Amino acid sequence: MKVKCVNTLFVAFLLAFFGCDDNTGSLGINMLPSSDAITSNTILFDVQTRSIMADSVFAKTSTGYVGRFTDPNFGYYEASFLSELNCADDFAFPELYQYDESTGKATGAMAGDSAVSAQLVLFYSAWFGDSLNTSRISVYPLTQRLERNRYTNIDPKKYYEPGSKPLGRKTYTAYDTSVPDSVRNATNSSGQKTFYPNITFQLGKEYGNQLLKLNREHPEYFKNSDAFIDNVFKGVYVKSDLGDGTILYIDRVDIQVKFCMHYLDSNGVKLKKTSNPAEDSVYYSMGTAFASTKEVIQANQFLNADILKERVAEKSHTYIKSPAGIFTEATLPYEEISEQLSGDTLNAVRLTFTNYNQNNKYKFSMSAPASVLLLRKQDFKEFFEENQLPDQITSFTVSHNNVATNQYTFNNISRLVTTCLNEKKAAKQKAKQTAGSAWDEKAWETKWNTDESTKDWNKVLLIPVTIEYDTNSQGTKTMTSVQNNLQPGYAKLKGGETGETLKLEVTYTRNAQ
Repeated sequence: MKVKCVNTLFVAFLLAFFGCDDNTGSLGINMLPSSDAITSNTILFDVQTRSIMADSVFAKTSTGYVGRFTDPNFGYYEASFLSELNCADDFAFPELYQYDESTGKATGAMAGDSAVSAQLVLFYSAWFGDSLNTSRISVYPLTQRLERNRYTNIDPKKYYEPGSKPLGRKTYTAYDTSVPDSVRNATNSSGQKTFYPNITFQLGKEYGNQLLKLNREHPEYFKNSDAFIDNVFKGVYVKSDLGDGTILYIDRVDIQVKFCMHYLDSNGVKLKKTSNPAEDSVYYSMGTAFASTKEVIQANQFLNADILKERVAEKSHTYIKSPAGIFTEATLPYEEISEQLSGDTLNAVRLTFTNYNQNNKYKFSMSAPASVLLLRKQDFKEFFEENQLPDQITSFTVSHNNVATNQYTFNNISRLVTTCLNEKKAAKQKAKQTAGSAWDEKAWETKWNTDESTKDWNKVLLIPVTIEYDTNSQGTKTMTSVQNNLQPGYAKLKGGETGETLKLEVTYTRNAQ
């Protein structure tokens, strides 16, 4: 009797524990039997995995990646990007200073209706690889307006003229040793650093004057970003054409124009130099006229070496690699679960991907992605295009446990199992009703497993992602975005067609017979 009580209490504890989880699923019963008739069990099912090429990924980001990096295991990958520049509504350059002697009033502030200079600036705050590696970067003007194609296999040749003269070309190192520490570490009154690492291309005075003239003569070209892009400047293509070992993460692209400006008194009248009253008191002002922002299109291109295909072909393990490199595909045993546990209740379904220790003998080795997404293969495209968040039903995110277990562990995907099985069951019932006496279950099963829209019903993808959160005043974090990881990283995982078989751990309750 004591043993029975202990078992009953233990099972009741399990039911309470799992009952609190919204992910609990049922495989055929709507009501649980009394606790005395319940037994809790765990069973393992085999999960087949393989590596697949990512080819390209959806990359809705305001960060531009540029450079080339070669890894001993995965070969090189090259990053470049294309970006439009935003124009503020009804943008206008500063007005020319004009003084009306009859009224004693003045308007404008510009000293002379001419630009002093213009420049294009790439601002960045981070990079991957060797900070002192010498590279060269080129910036080309776009000749065609960008389409809303945010996939990383975009072809830049459709949007700029290969072989044309670049707007600018410059050799650089990510860490600019020519910048003195006094400048690099300078802060404002709030303690924030004022130095922003950048690569600057001088466009010249003539370029600035062309923009100024267009703005004066055709203000309608600067009415909004669409008018500006169509009539003035379609954007830039930024690529690395020399060097290997560094990837820059570009935060912003600016076109800046410098003007000579009058100092004005409180009435808007220009001031004279106190040392020489015959000369105007002037200063130079460099301002950002147009910049890449989230309101305009930015597209990244990533090119991977063919050696990536060799890694995908390896059978004794699988990989995940970013950016736009390799995913791990897992085939989940839904049918086996349904056959063996029909009528039982799934309490938890646990799936774990274990990665081998990374080889960090190289100076700039890639590390395992910090976060991954598990979702149905058939949902891959729309998940990212529609900026969806994991629903804990057919999509899940977890962090890499690199300290304790070196694993990505999804503790409970039971609702994924039941959702997929119920979808297939509903589709079969509908088809059977439609077919009537002509129903052929074998033919239907064959069609289900080969049709383009349903053949991947039992497959999920493991994808490296970056996750963004908002934090409120109480410190509570809310997930706001899940995007494909566009930074270098990889993990070699146990599994594969000939390697160690992954196990799906299913905990369920069953009626006593």
